[in-house]
Amino acid sequence: MRSYASLLLLSFVSLVLVVTCDSFVREEVSALTAFKEAIYEDPHMVLSNWNALDADPCGWSGISCSSARDHVVKINITGYSLRGFLAPELGRIKFLQQLVLHGNNLIGVIPKELGMLKYLQVLDLGANQLTGPFPPEIANLTSVRKINLQSNGLTGSLPPELGNLKYLQELWLDRNRLQGTVPASSGSDFTSSVYGIYASNTNLTGLCRASELKVADFSYNFFTGSIPKCLGYLPSTSFQGNCLQNKDPRQRSSSLCDRAPHARTHQTRSPKHQPAEDVSKQHQRASKPAWLLALEIVTGTMVGCLFLIAFLTALQRCNNKSSLIIPLKKLSSQKDNVTVYIDSEMLKDVVRFSRQELEVACEDFSNIIGSSPDSLVYKGIMKGGPEIAVISLCIKEQQWTGYLELYFQREVADLARLNNENAGKLLGYCKESTPFTRMLVIEYASNGTLYEHLHYGDGCQLSWTRRMKIVTGIARGLKYLHTELEPPFTISELNSSSVYLTEEFSPKLVDFESWKSILARSEKNSGSIGSQGAICVLPHSLEGRHLDVQGNIYAFGVLLLEIISGRPPYCKDKGRLVDWAKDFLELPEAMAYVVDPELKHFRFEDLKVICEVVNLCIHPDPTKQPSMQELSAILESGIDTTISADLKASSLAWAELALAS
Repeated sequence: MRSYASLLLLSFVSLVLVVTCDSFVREEVSALTAFKEAIYEDPHMVLSNWNALDADPCGWSGISCSSARDHVVKINITGYSLRGFLAPELGRIKFLQQLVLHGNNLIGVIPKELGMLKYLQVLDLGANQLTGPFPPEIANLTSVRKINLQSNGLTGSLPPELGNLKYLQELWLDRNRLQGTVPASSGSDFTSSVYGIYASNTNLTGLCRASELKVADFSYNFFTGSIPKCLGYLPSTSFQGNCLQNKDPRQRSSSLCDRAPHARTHQTRSPKHQPAEDVSKQHQRASKPAWLLALEIVTGTMVGCLFLIAFLTALQRCNNKSSLIIPLKKLSSQKDNVTVYIDSEMLKDVVRFSRQELEVACEDFSNIIGSSPDSLVYKGIMKGGPEIAVISLCIKEQQWTGYLELYFQREVADLARLNNENAGKLLGYCKESTPFTRMLVIEYASNGTLYEHLHYGDGCQLSWTRRMKIVTGIARGLKYLHTELEPPFTISELNSSSVYLTEEFSPKLVDFESWKSILARSEKNSGSIGSQGAICVLPHSLEGRHLDVQGNIYAFGVLLLEIISGRPPYCKDKGRLVDWAKDFLELPEAMAYVVDPELKHFRFEDLKVICEVVNLCIHPDPTKQPSMQELSAILESGIDTTISADLKASSLAWAELALAS
């Protein structure tokens, strides 16, 4: 009887363990499924075998489990261009030790729920497009050894609680938009070693308490103050590109630091501590004559009435527009909402195409000529009209918000302003609900992209003179965008793929990556809402498109190198084109080594001008970059693009000219 009771007890315990383990796995599978659902672009199909009906996720791509296969301990999906959001449900994978999603295109904020992962040792979300503040809950990751959040768009200040992470060895925060001071201070009786702080007192705060910290990078943010003494063992490059109070020339210029948003501080002073001049002003106000007081009262009343009229007018304008209710969060309740008002007149002068028209023009959308994680580009021919390029946004309707709709309208209106022979012309847009469609229609340049001609086409088609005409055309286009438009306009990602060539090889700049701007601005706004109830949001009150004039000028310098050398901006074998070319740019006797070997001839005078402009564009101090107006003037005055230039440079040109005639 006793043995039977023991057997029964053993069976019961085994059943409880099986049920418990199964519930853990089910919860983890549910969390992984939520992560997959938040990803709306998976170009490499890395999540294709993530099947929610499969109770065992250990065989899924990028997933590693414990030796007993009862818990997920590692998620590693690096460099697969996943586009989407970080699901808060990831915080429910309780035994997770490594979360590595480096080098994707994740947007949105970092969920505070990640702070629940008590066993997490590696958090690597670097090289994405995450925005919003640095979550203070990250300081709850008591087992973490490495945090990598570099190359994102994080804002706000760092929580001093990061010093509580006693096992933290690596902290990578470079290339964000973080502000405030680096949270670290110590008493006077500390000593620093090569890899950390060994303090005899307890008067340590912030990162000074992280005694295991060996590597940290705070560069290219907007940190202020000074470099903490307890972090003096870190190389100076870990703090470059900030707004710190030292004489290092590698800090940002004051003009760039002034553009960084600052937190407002409110100071209150008691009457006892007011300056003497404030007291004297109060005395003057108290001794004003009665007629002056009456005049002030009347004036104040009139100003108040005008303000009230303006407020009622704005409110009436909001009420006259069609509204769209969007949730603050993906799963928020109906009462937590924002009312977004769509401006129906914003696009009244822009042609609106139907999806059916574009489907016919683009042969059932089968003629794909380009793609990115955010969009697809189709080529088509309008009936009785020009060739077109159609840019279609890759996003599910469930992810589309009222803010995205407003920014889409704003972007269309922005692109419709462009009217220059060297800028791609917007012909119209498409907006439909069934099926969900958001498209831009741009005039197509029939010779394809500059990238195709330089790296895949017949290099002989791009003679030296033809390349010089392309260079000056791009410069004129950028000068128009930067200096002749108000407000200015910049290309999101300026490279040889964003330059289209006409039949006459005239360049046209096209911003095919404008969707990134739309998604980033929308996420920034929607993530900043903290109040409940209806808010009137009008298009003119929204943040404008990101202007990166200095980035365009630097990219123009790289593009010039690509045009004259025929080399891509980066290749695995030889690294960055700029690094390779630096050895030749400033030496007249070595400049010729930069030229594309496929070119039979070139003008050395042109090459010297090009190299001079490249050096100006890639100057390490962005404040010393000239404007596109100056660069365009240098190129147009120094480069000869006439037929005679080719004749002078090549004796074979006479024969070529005779054959052509």
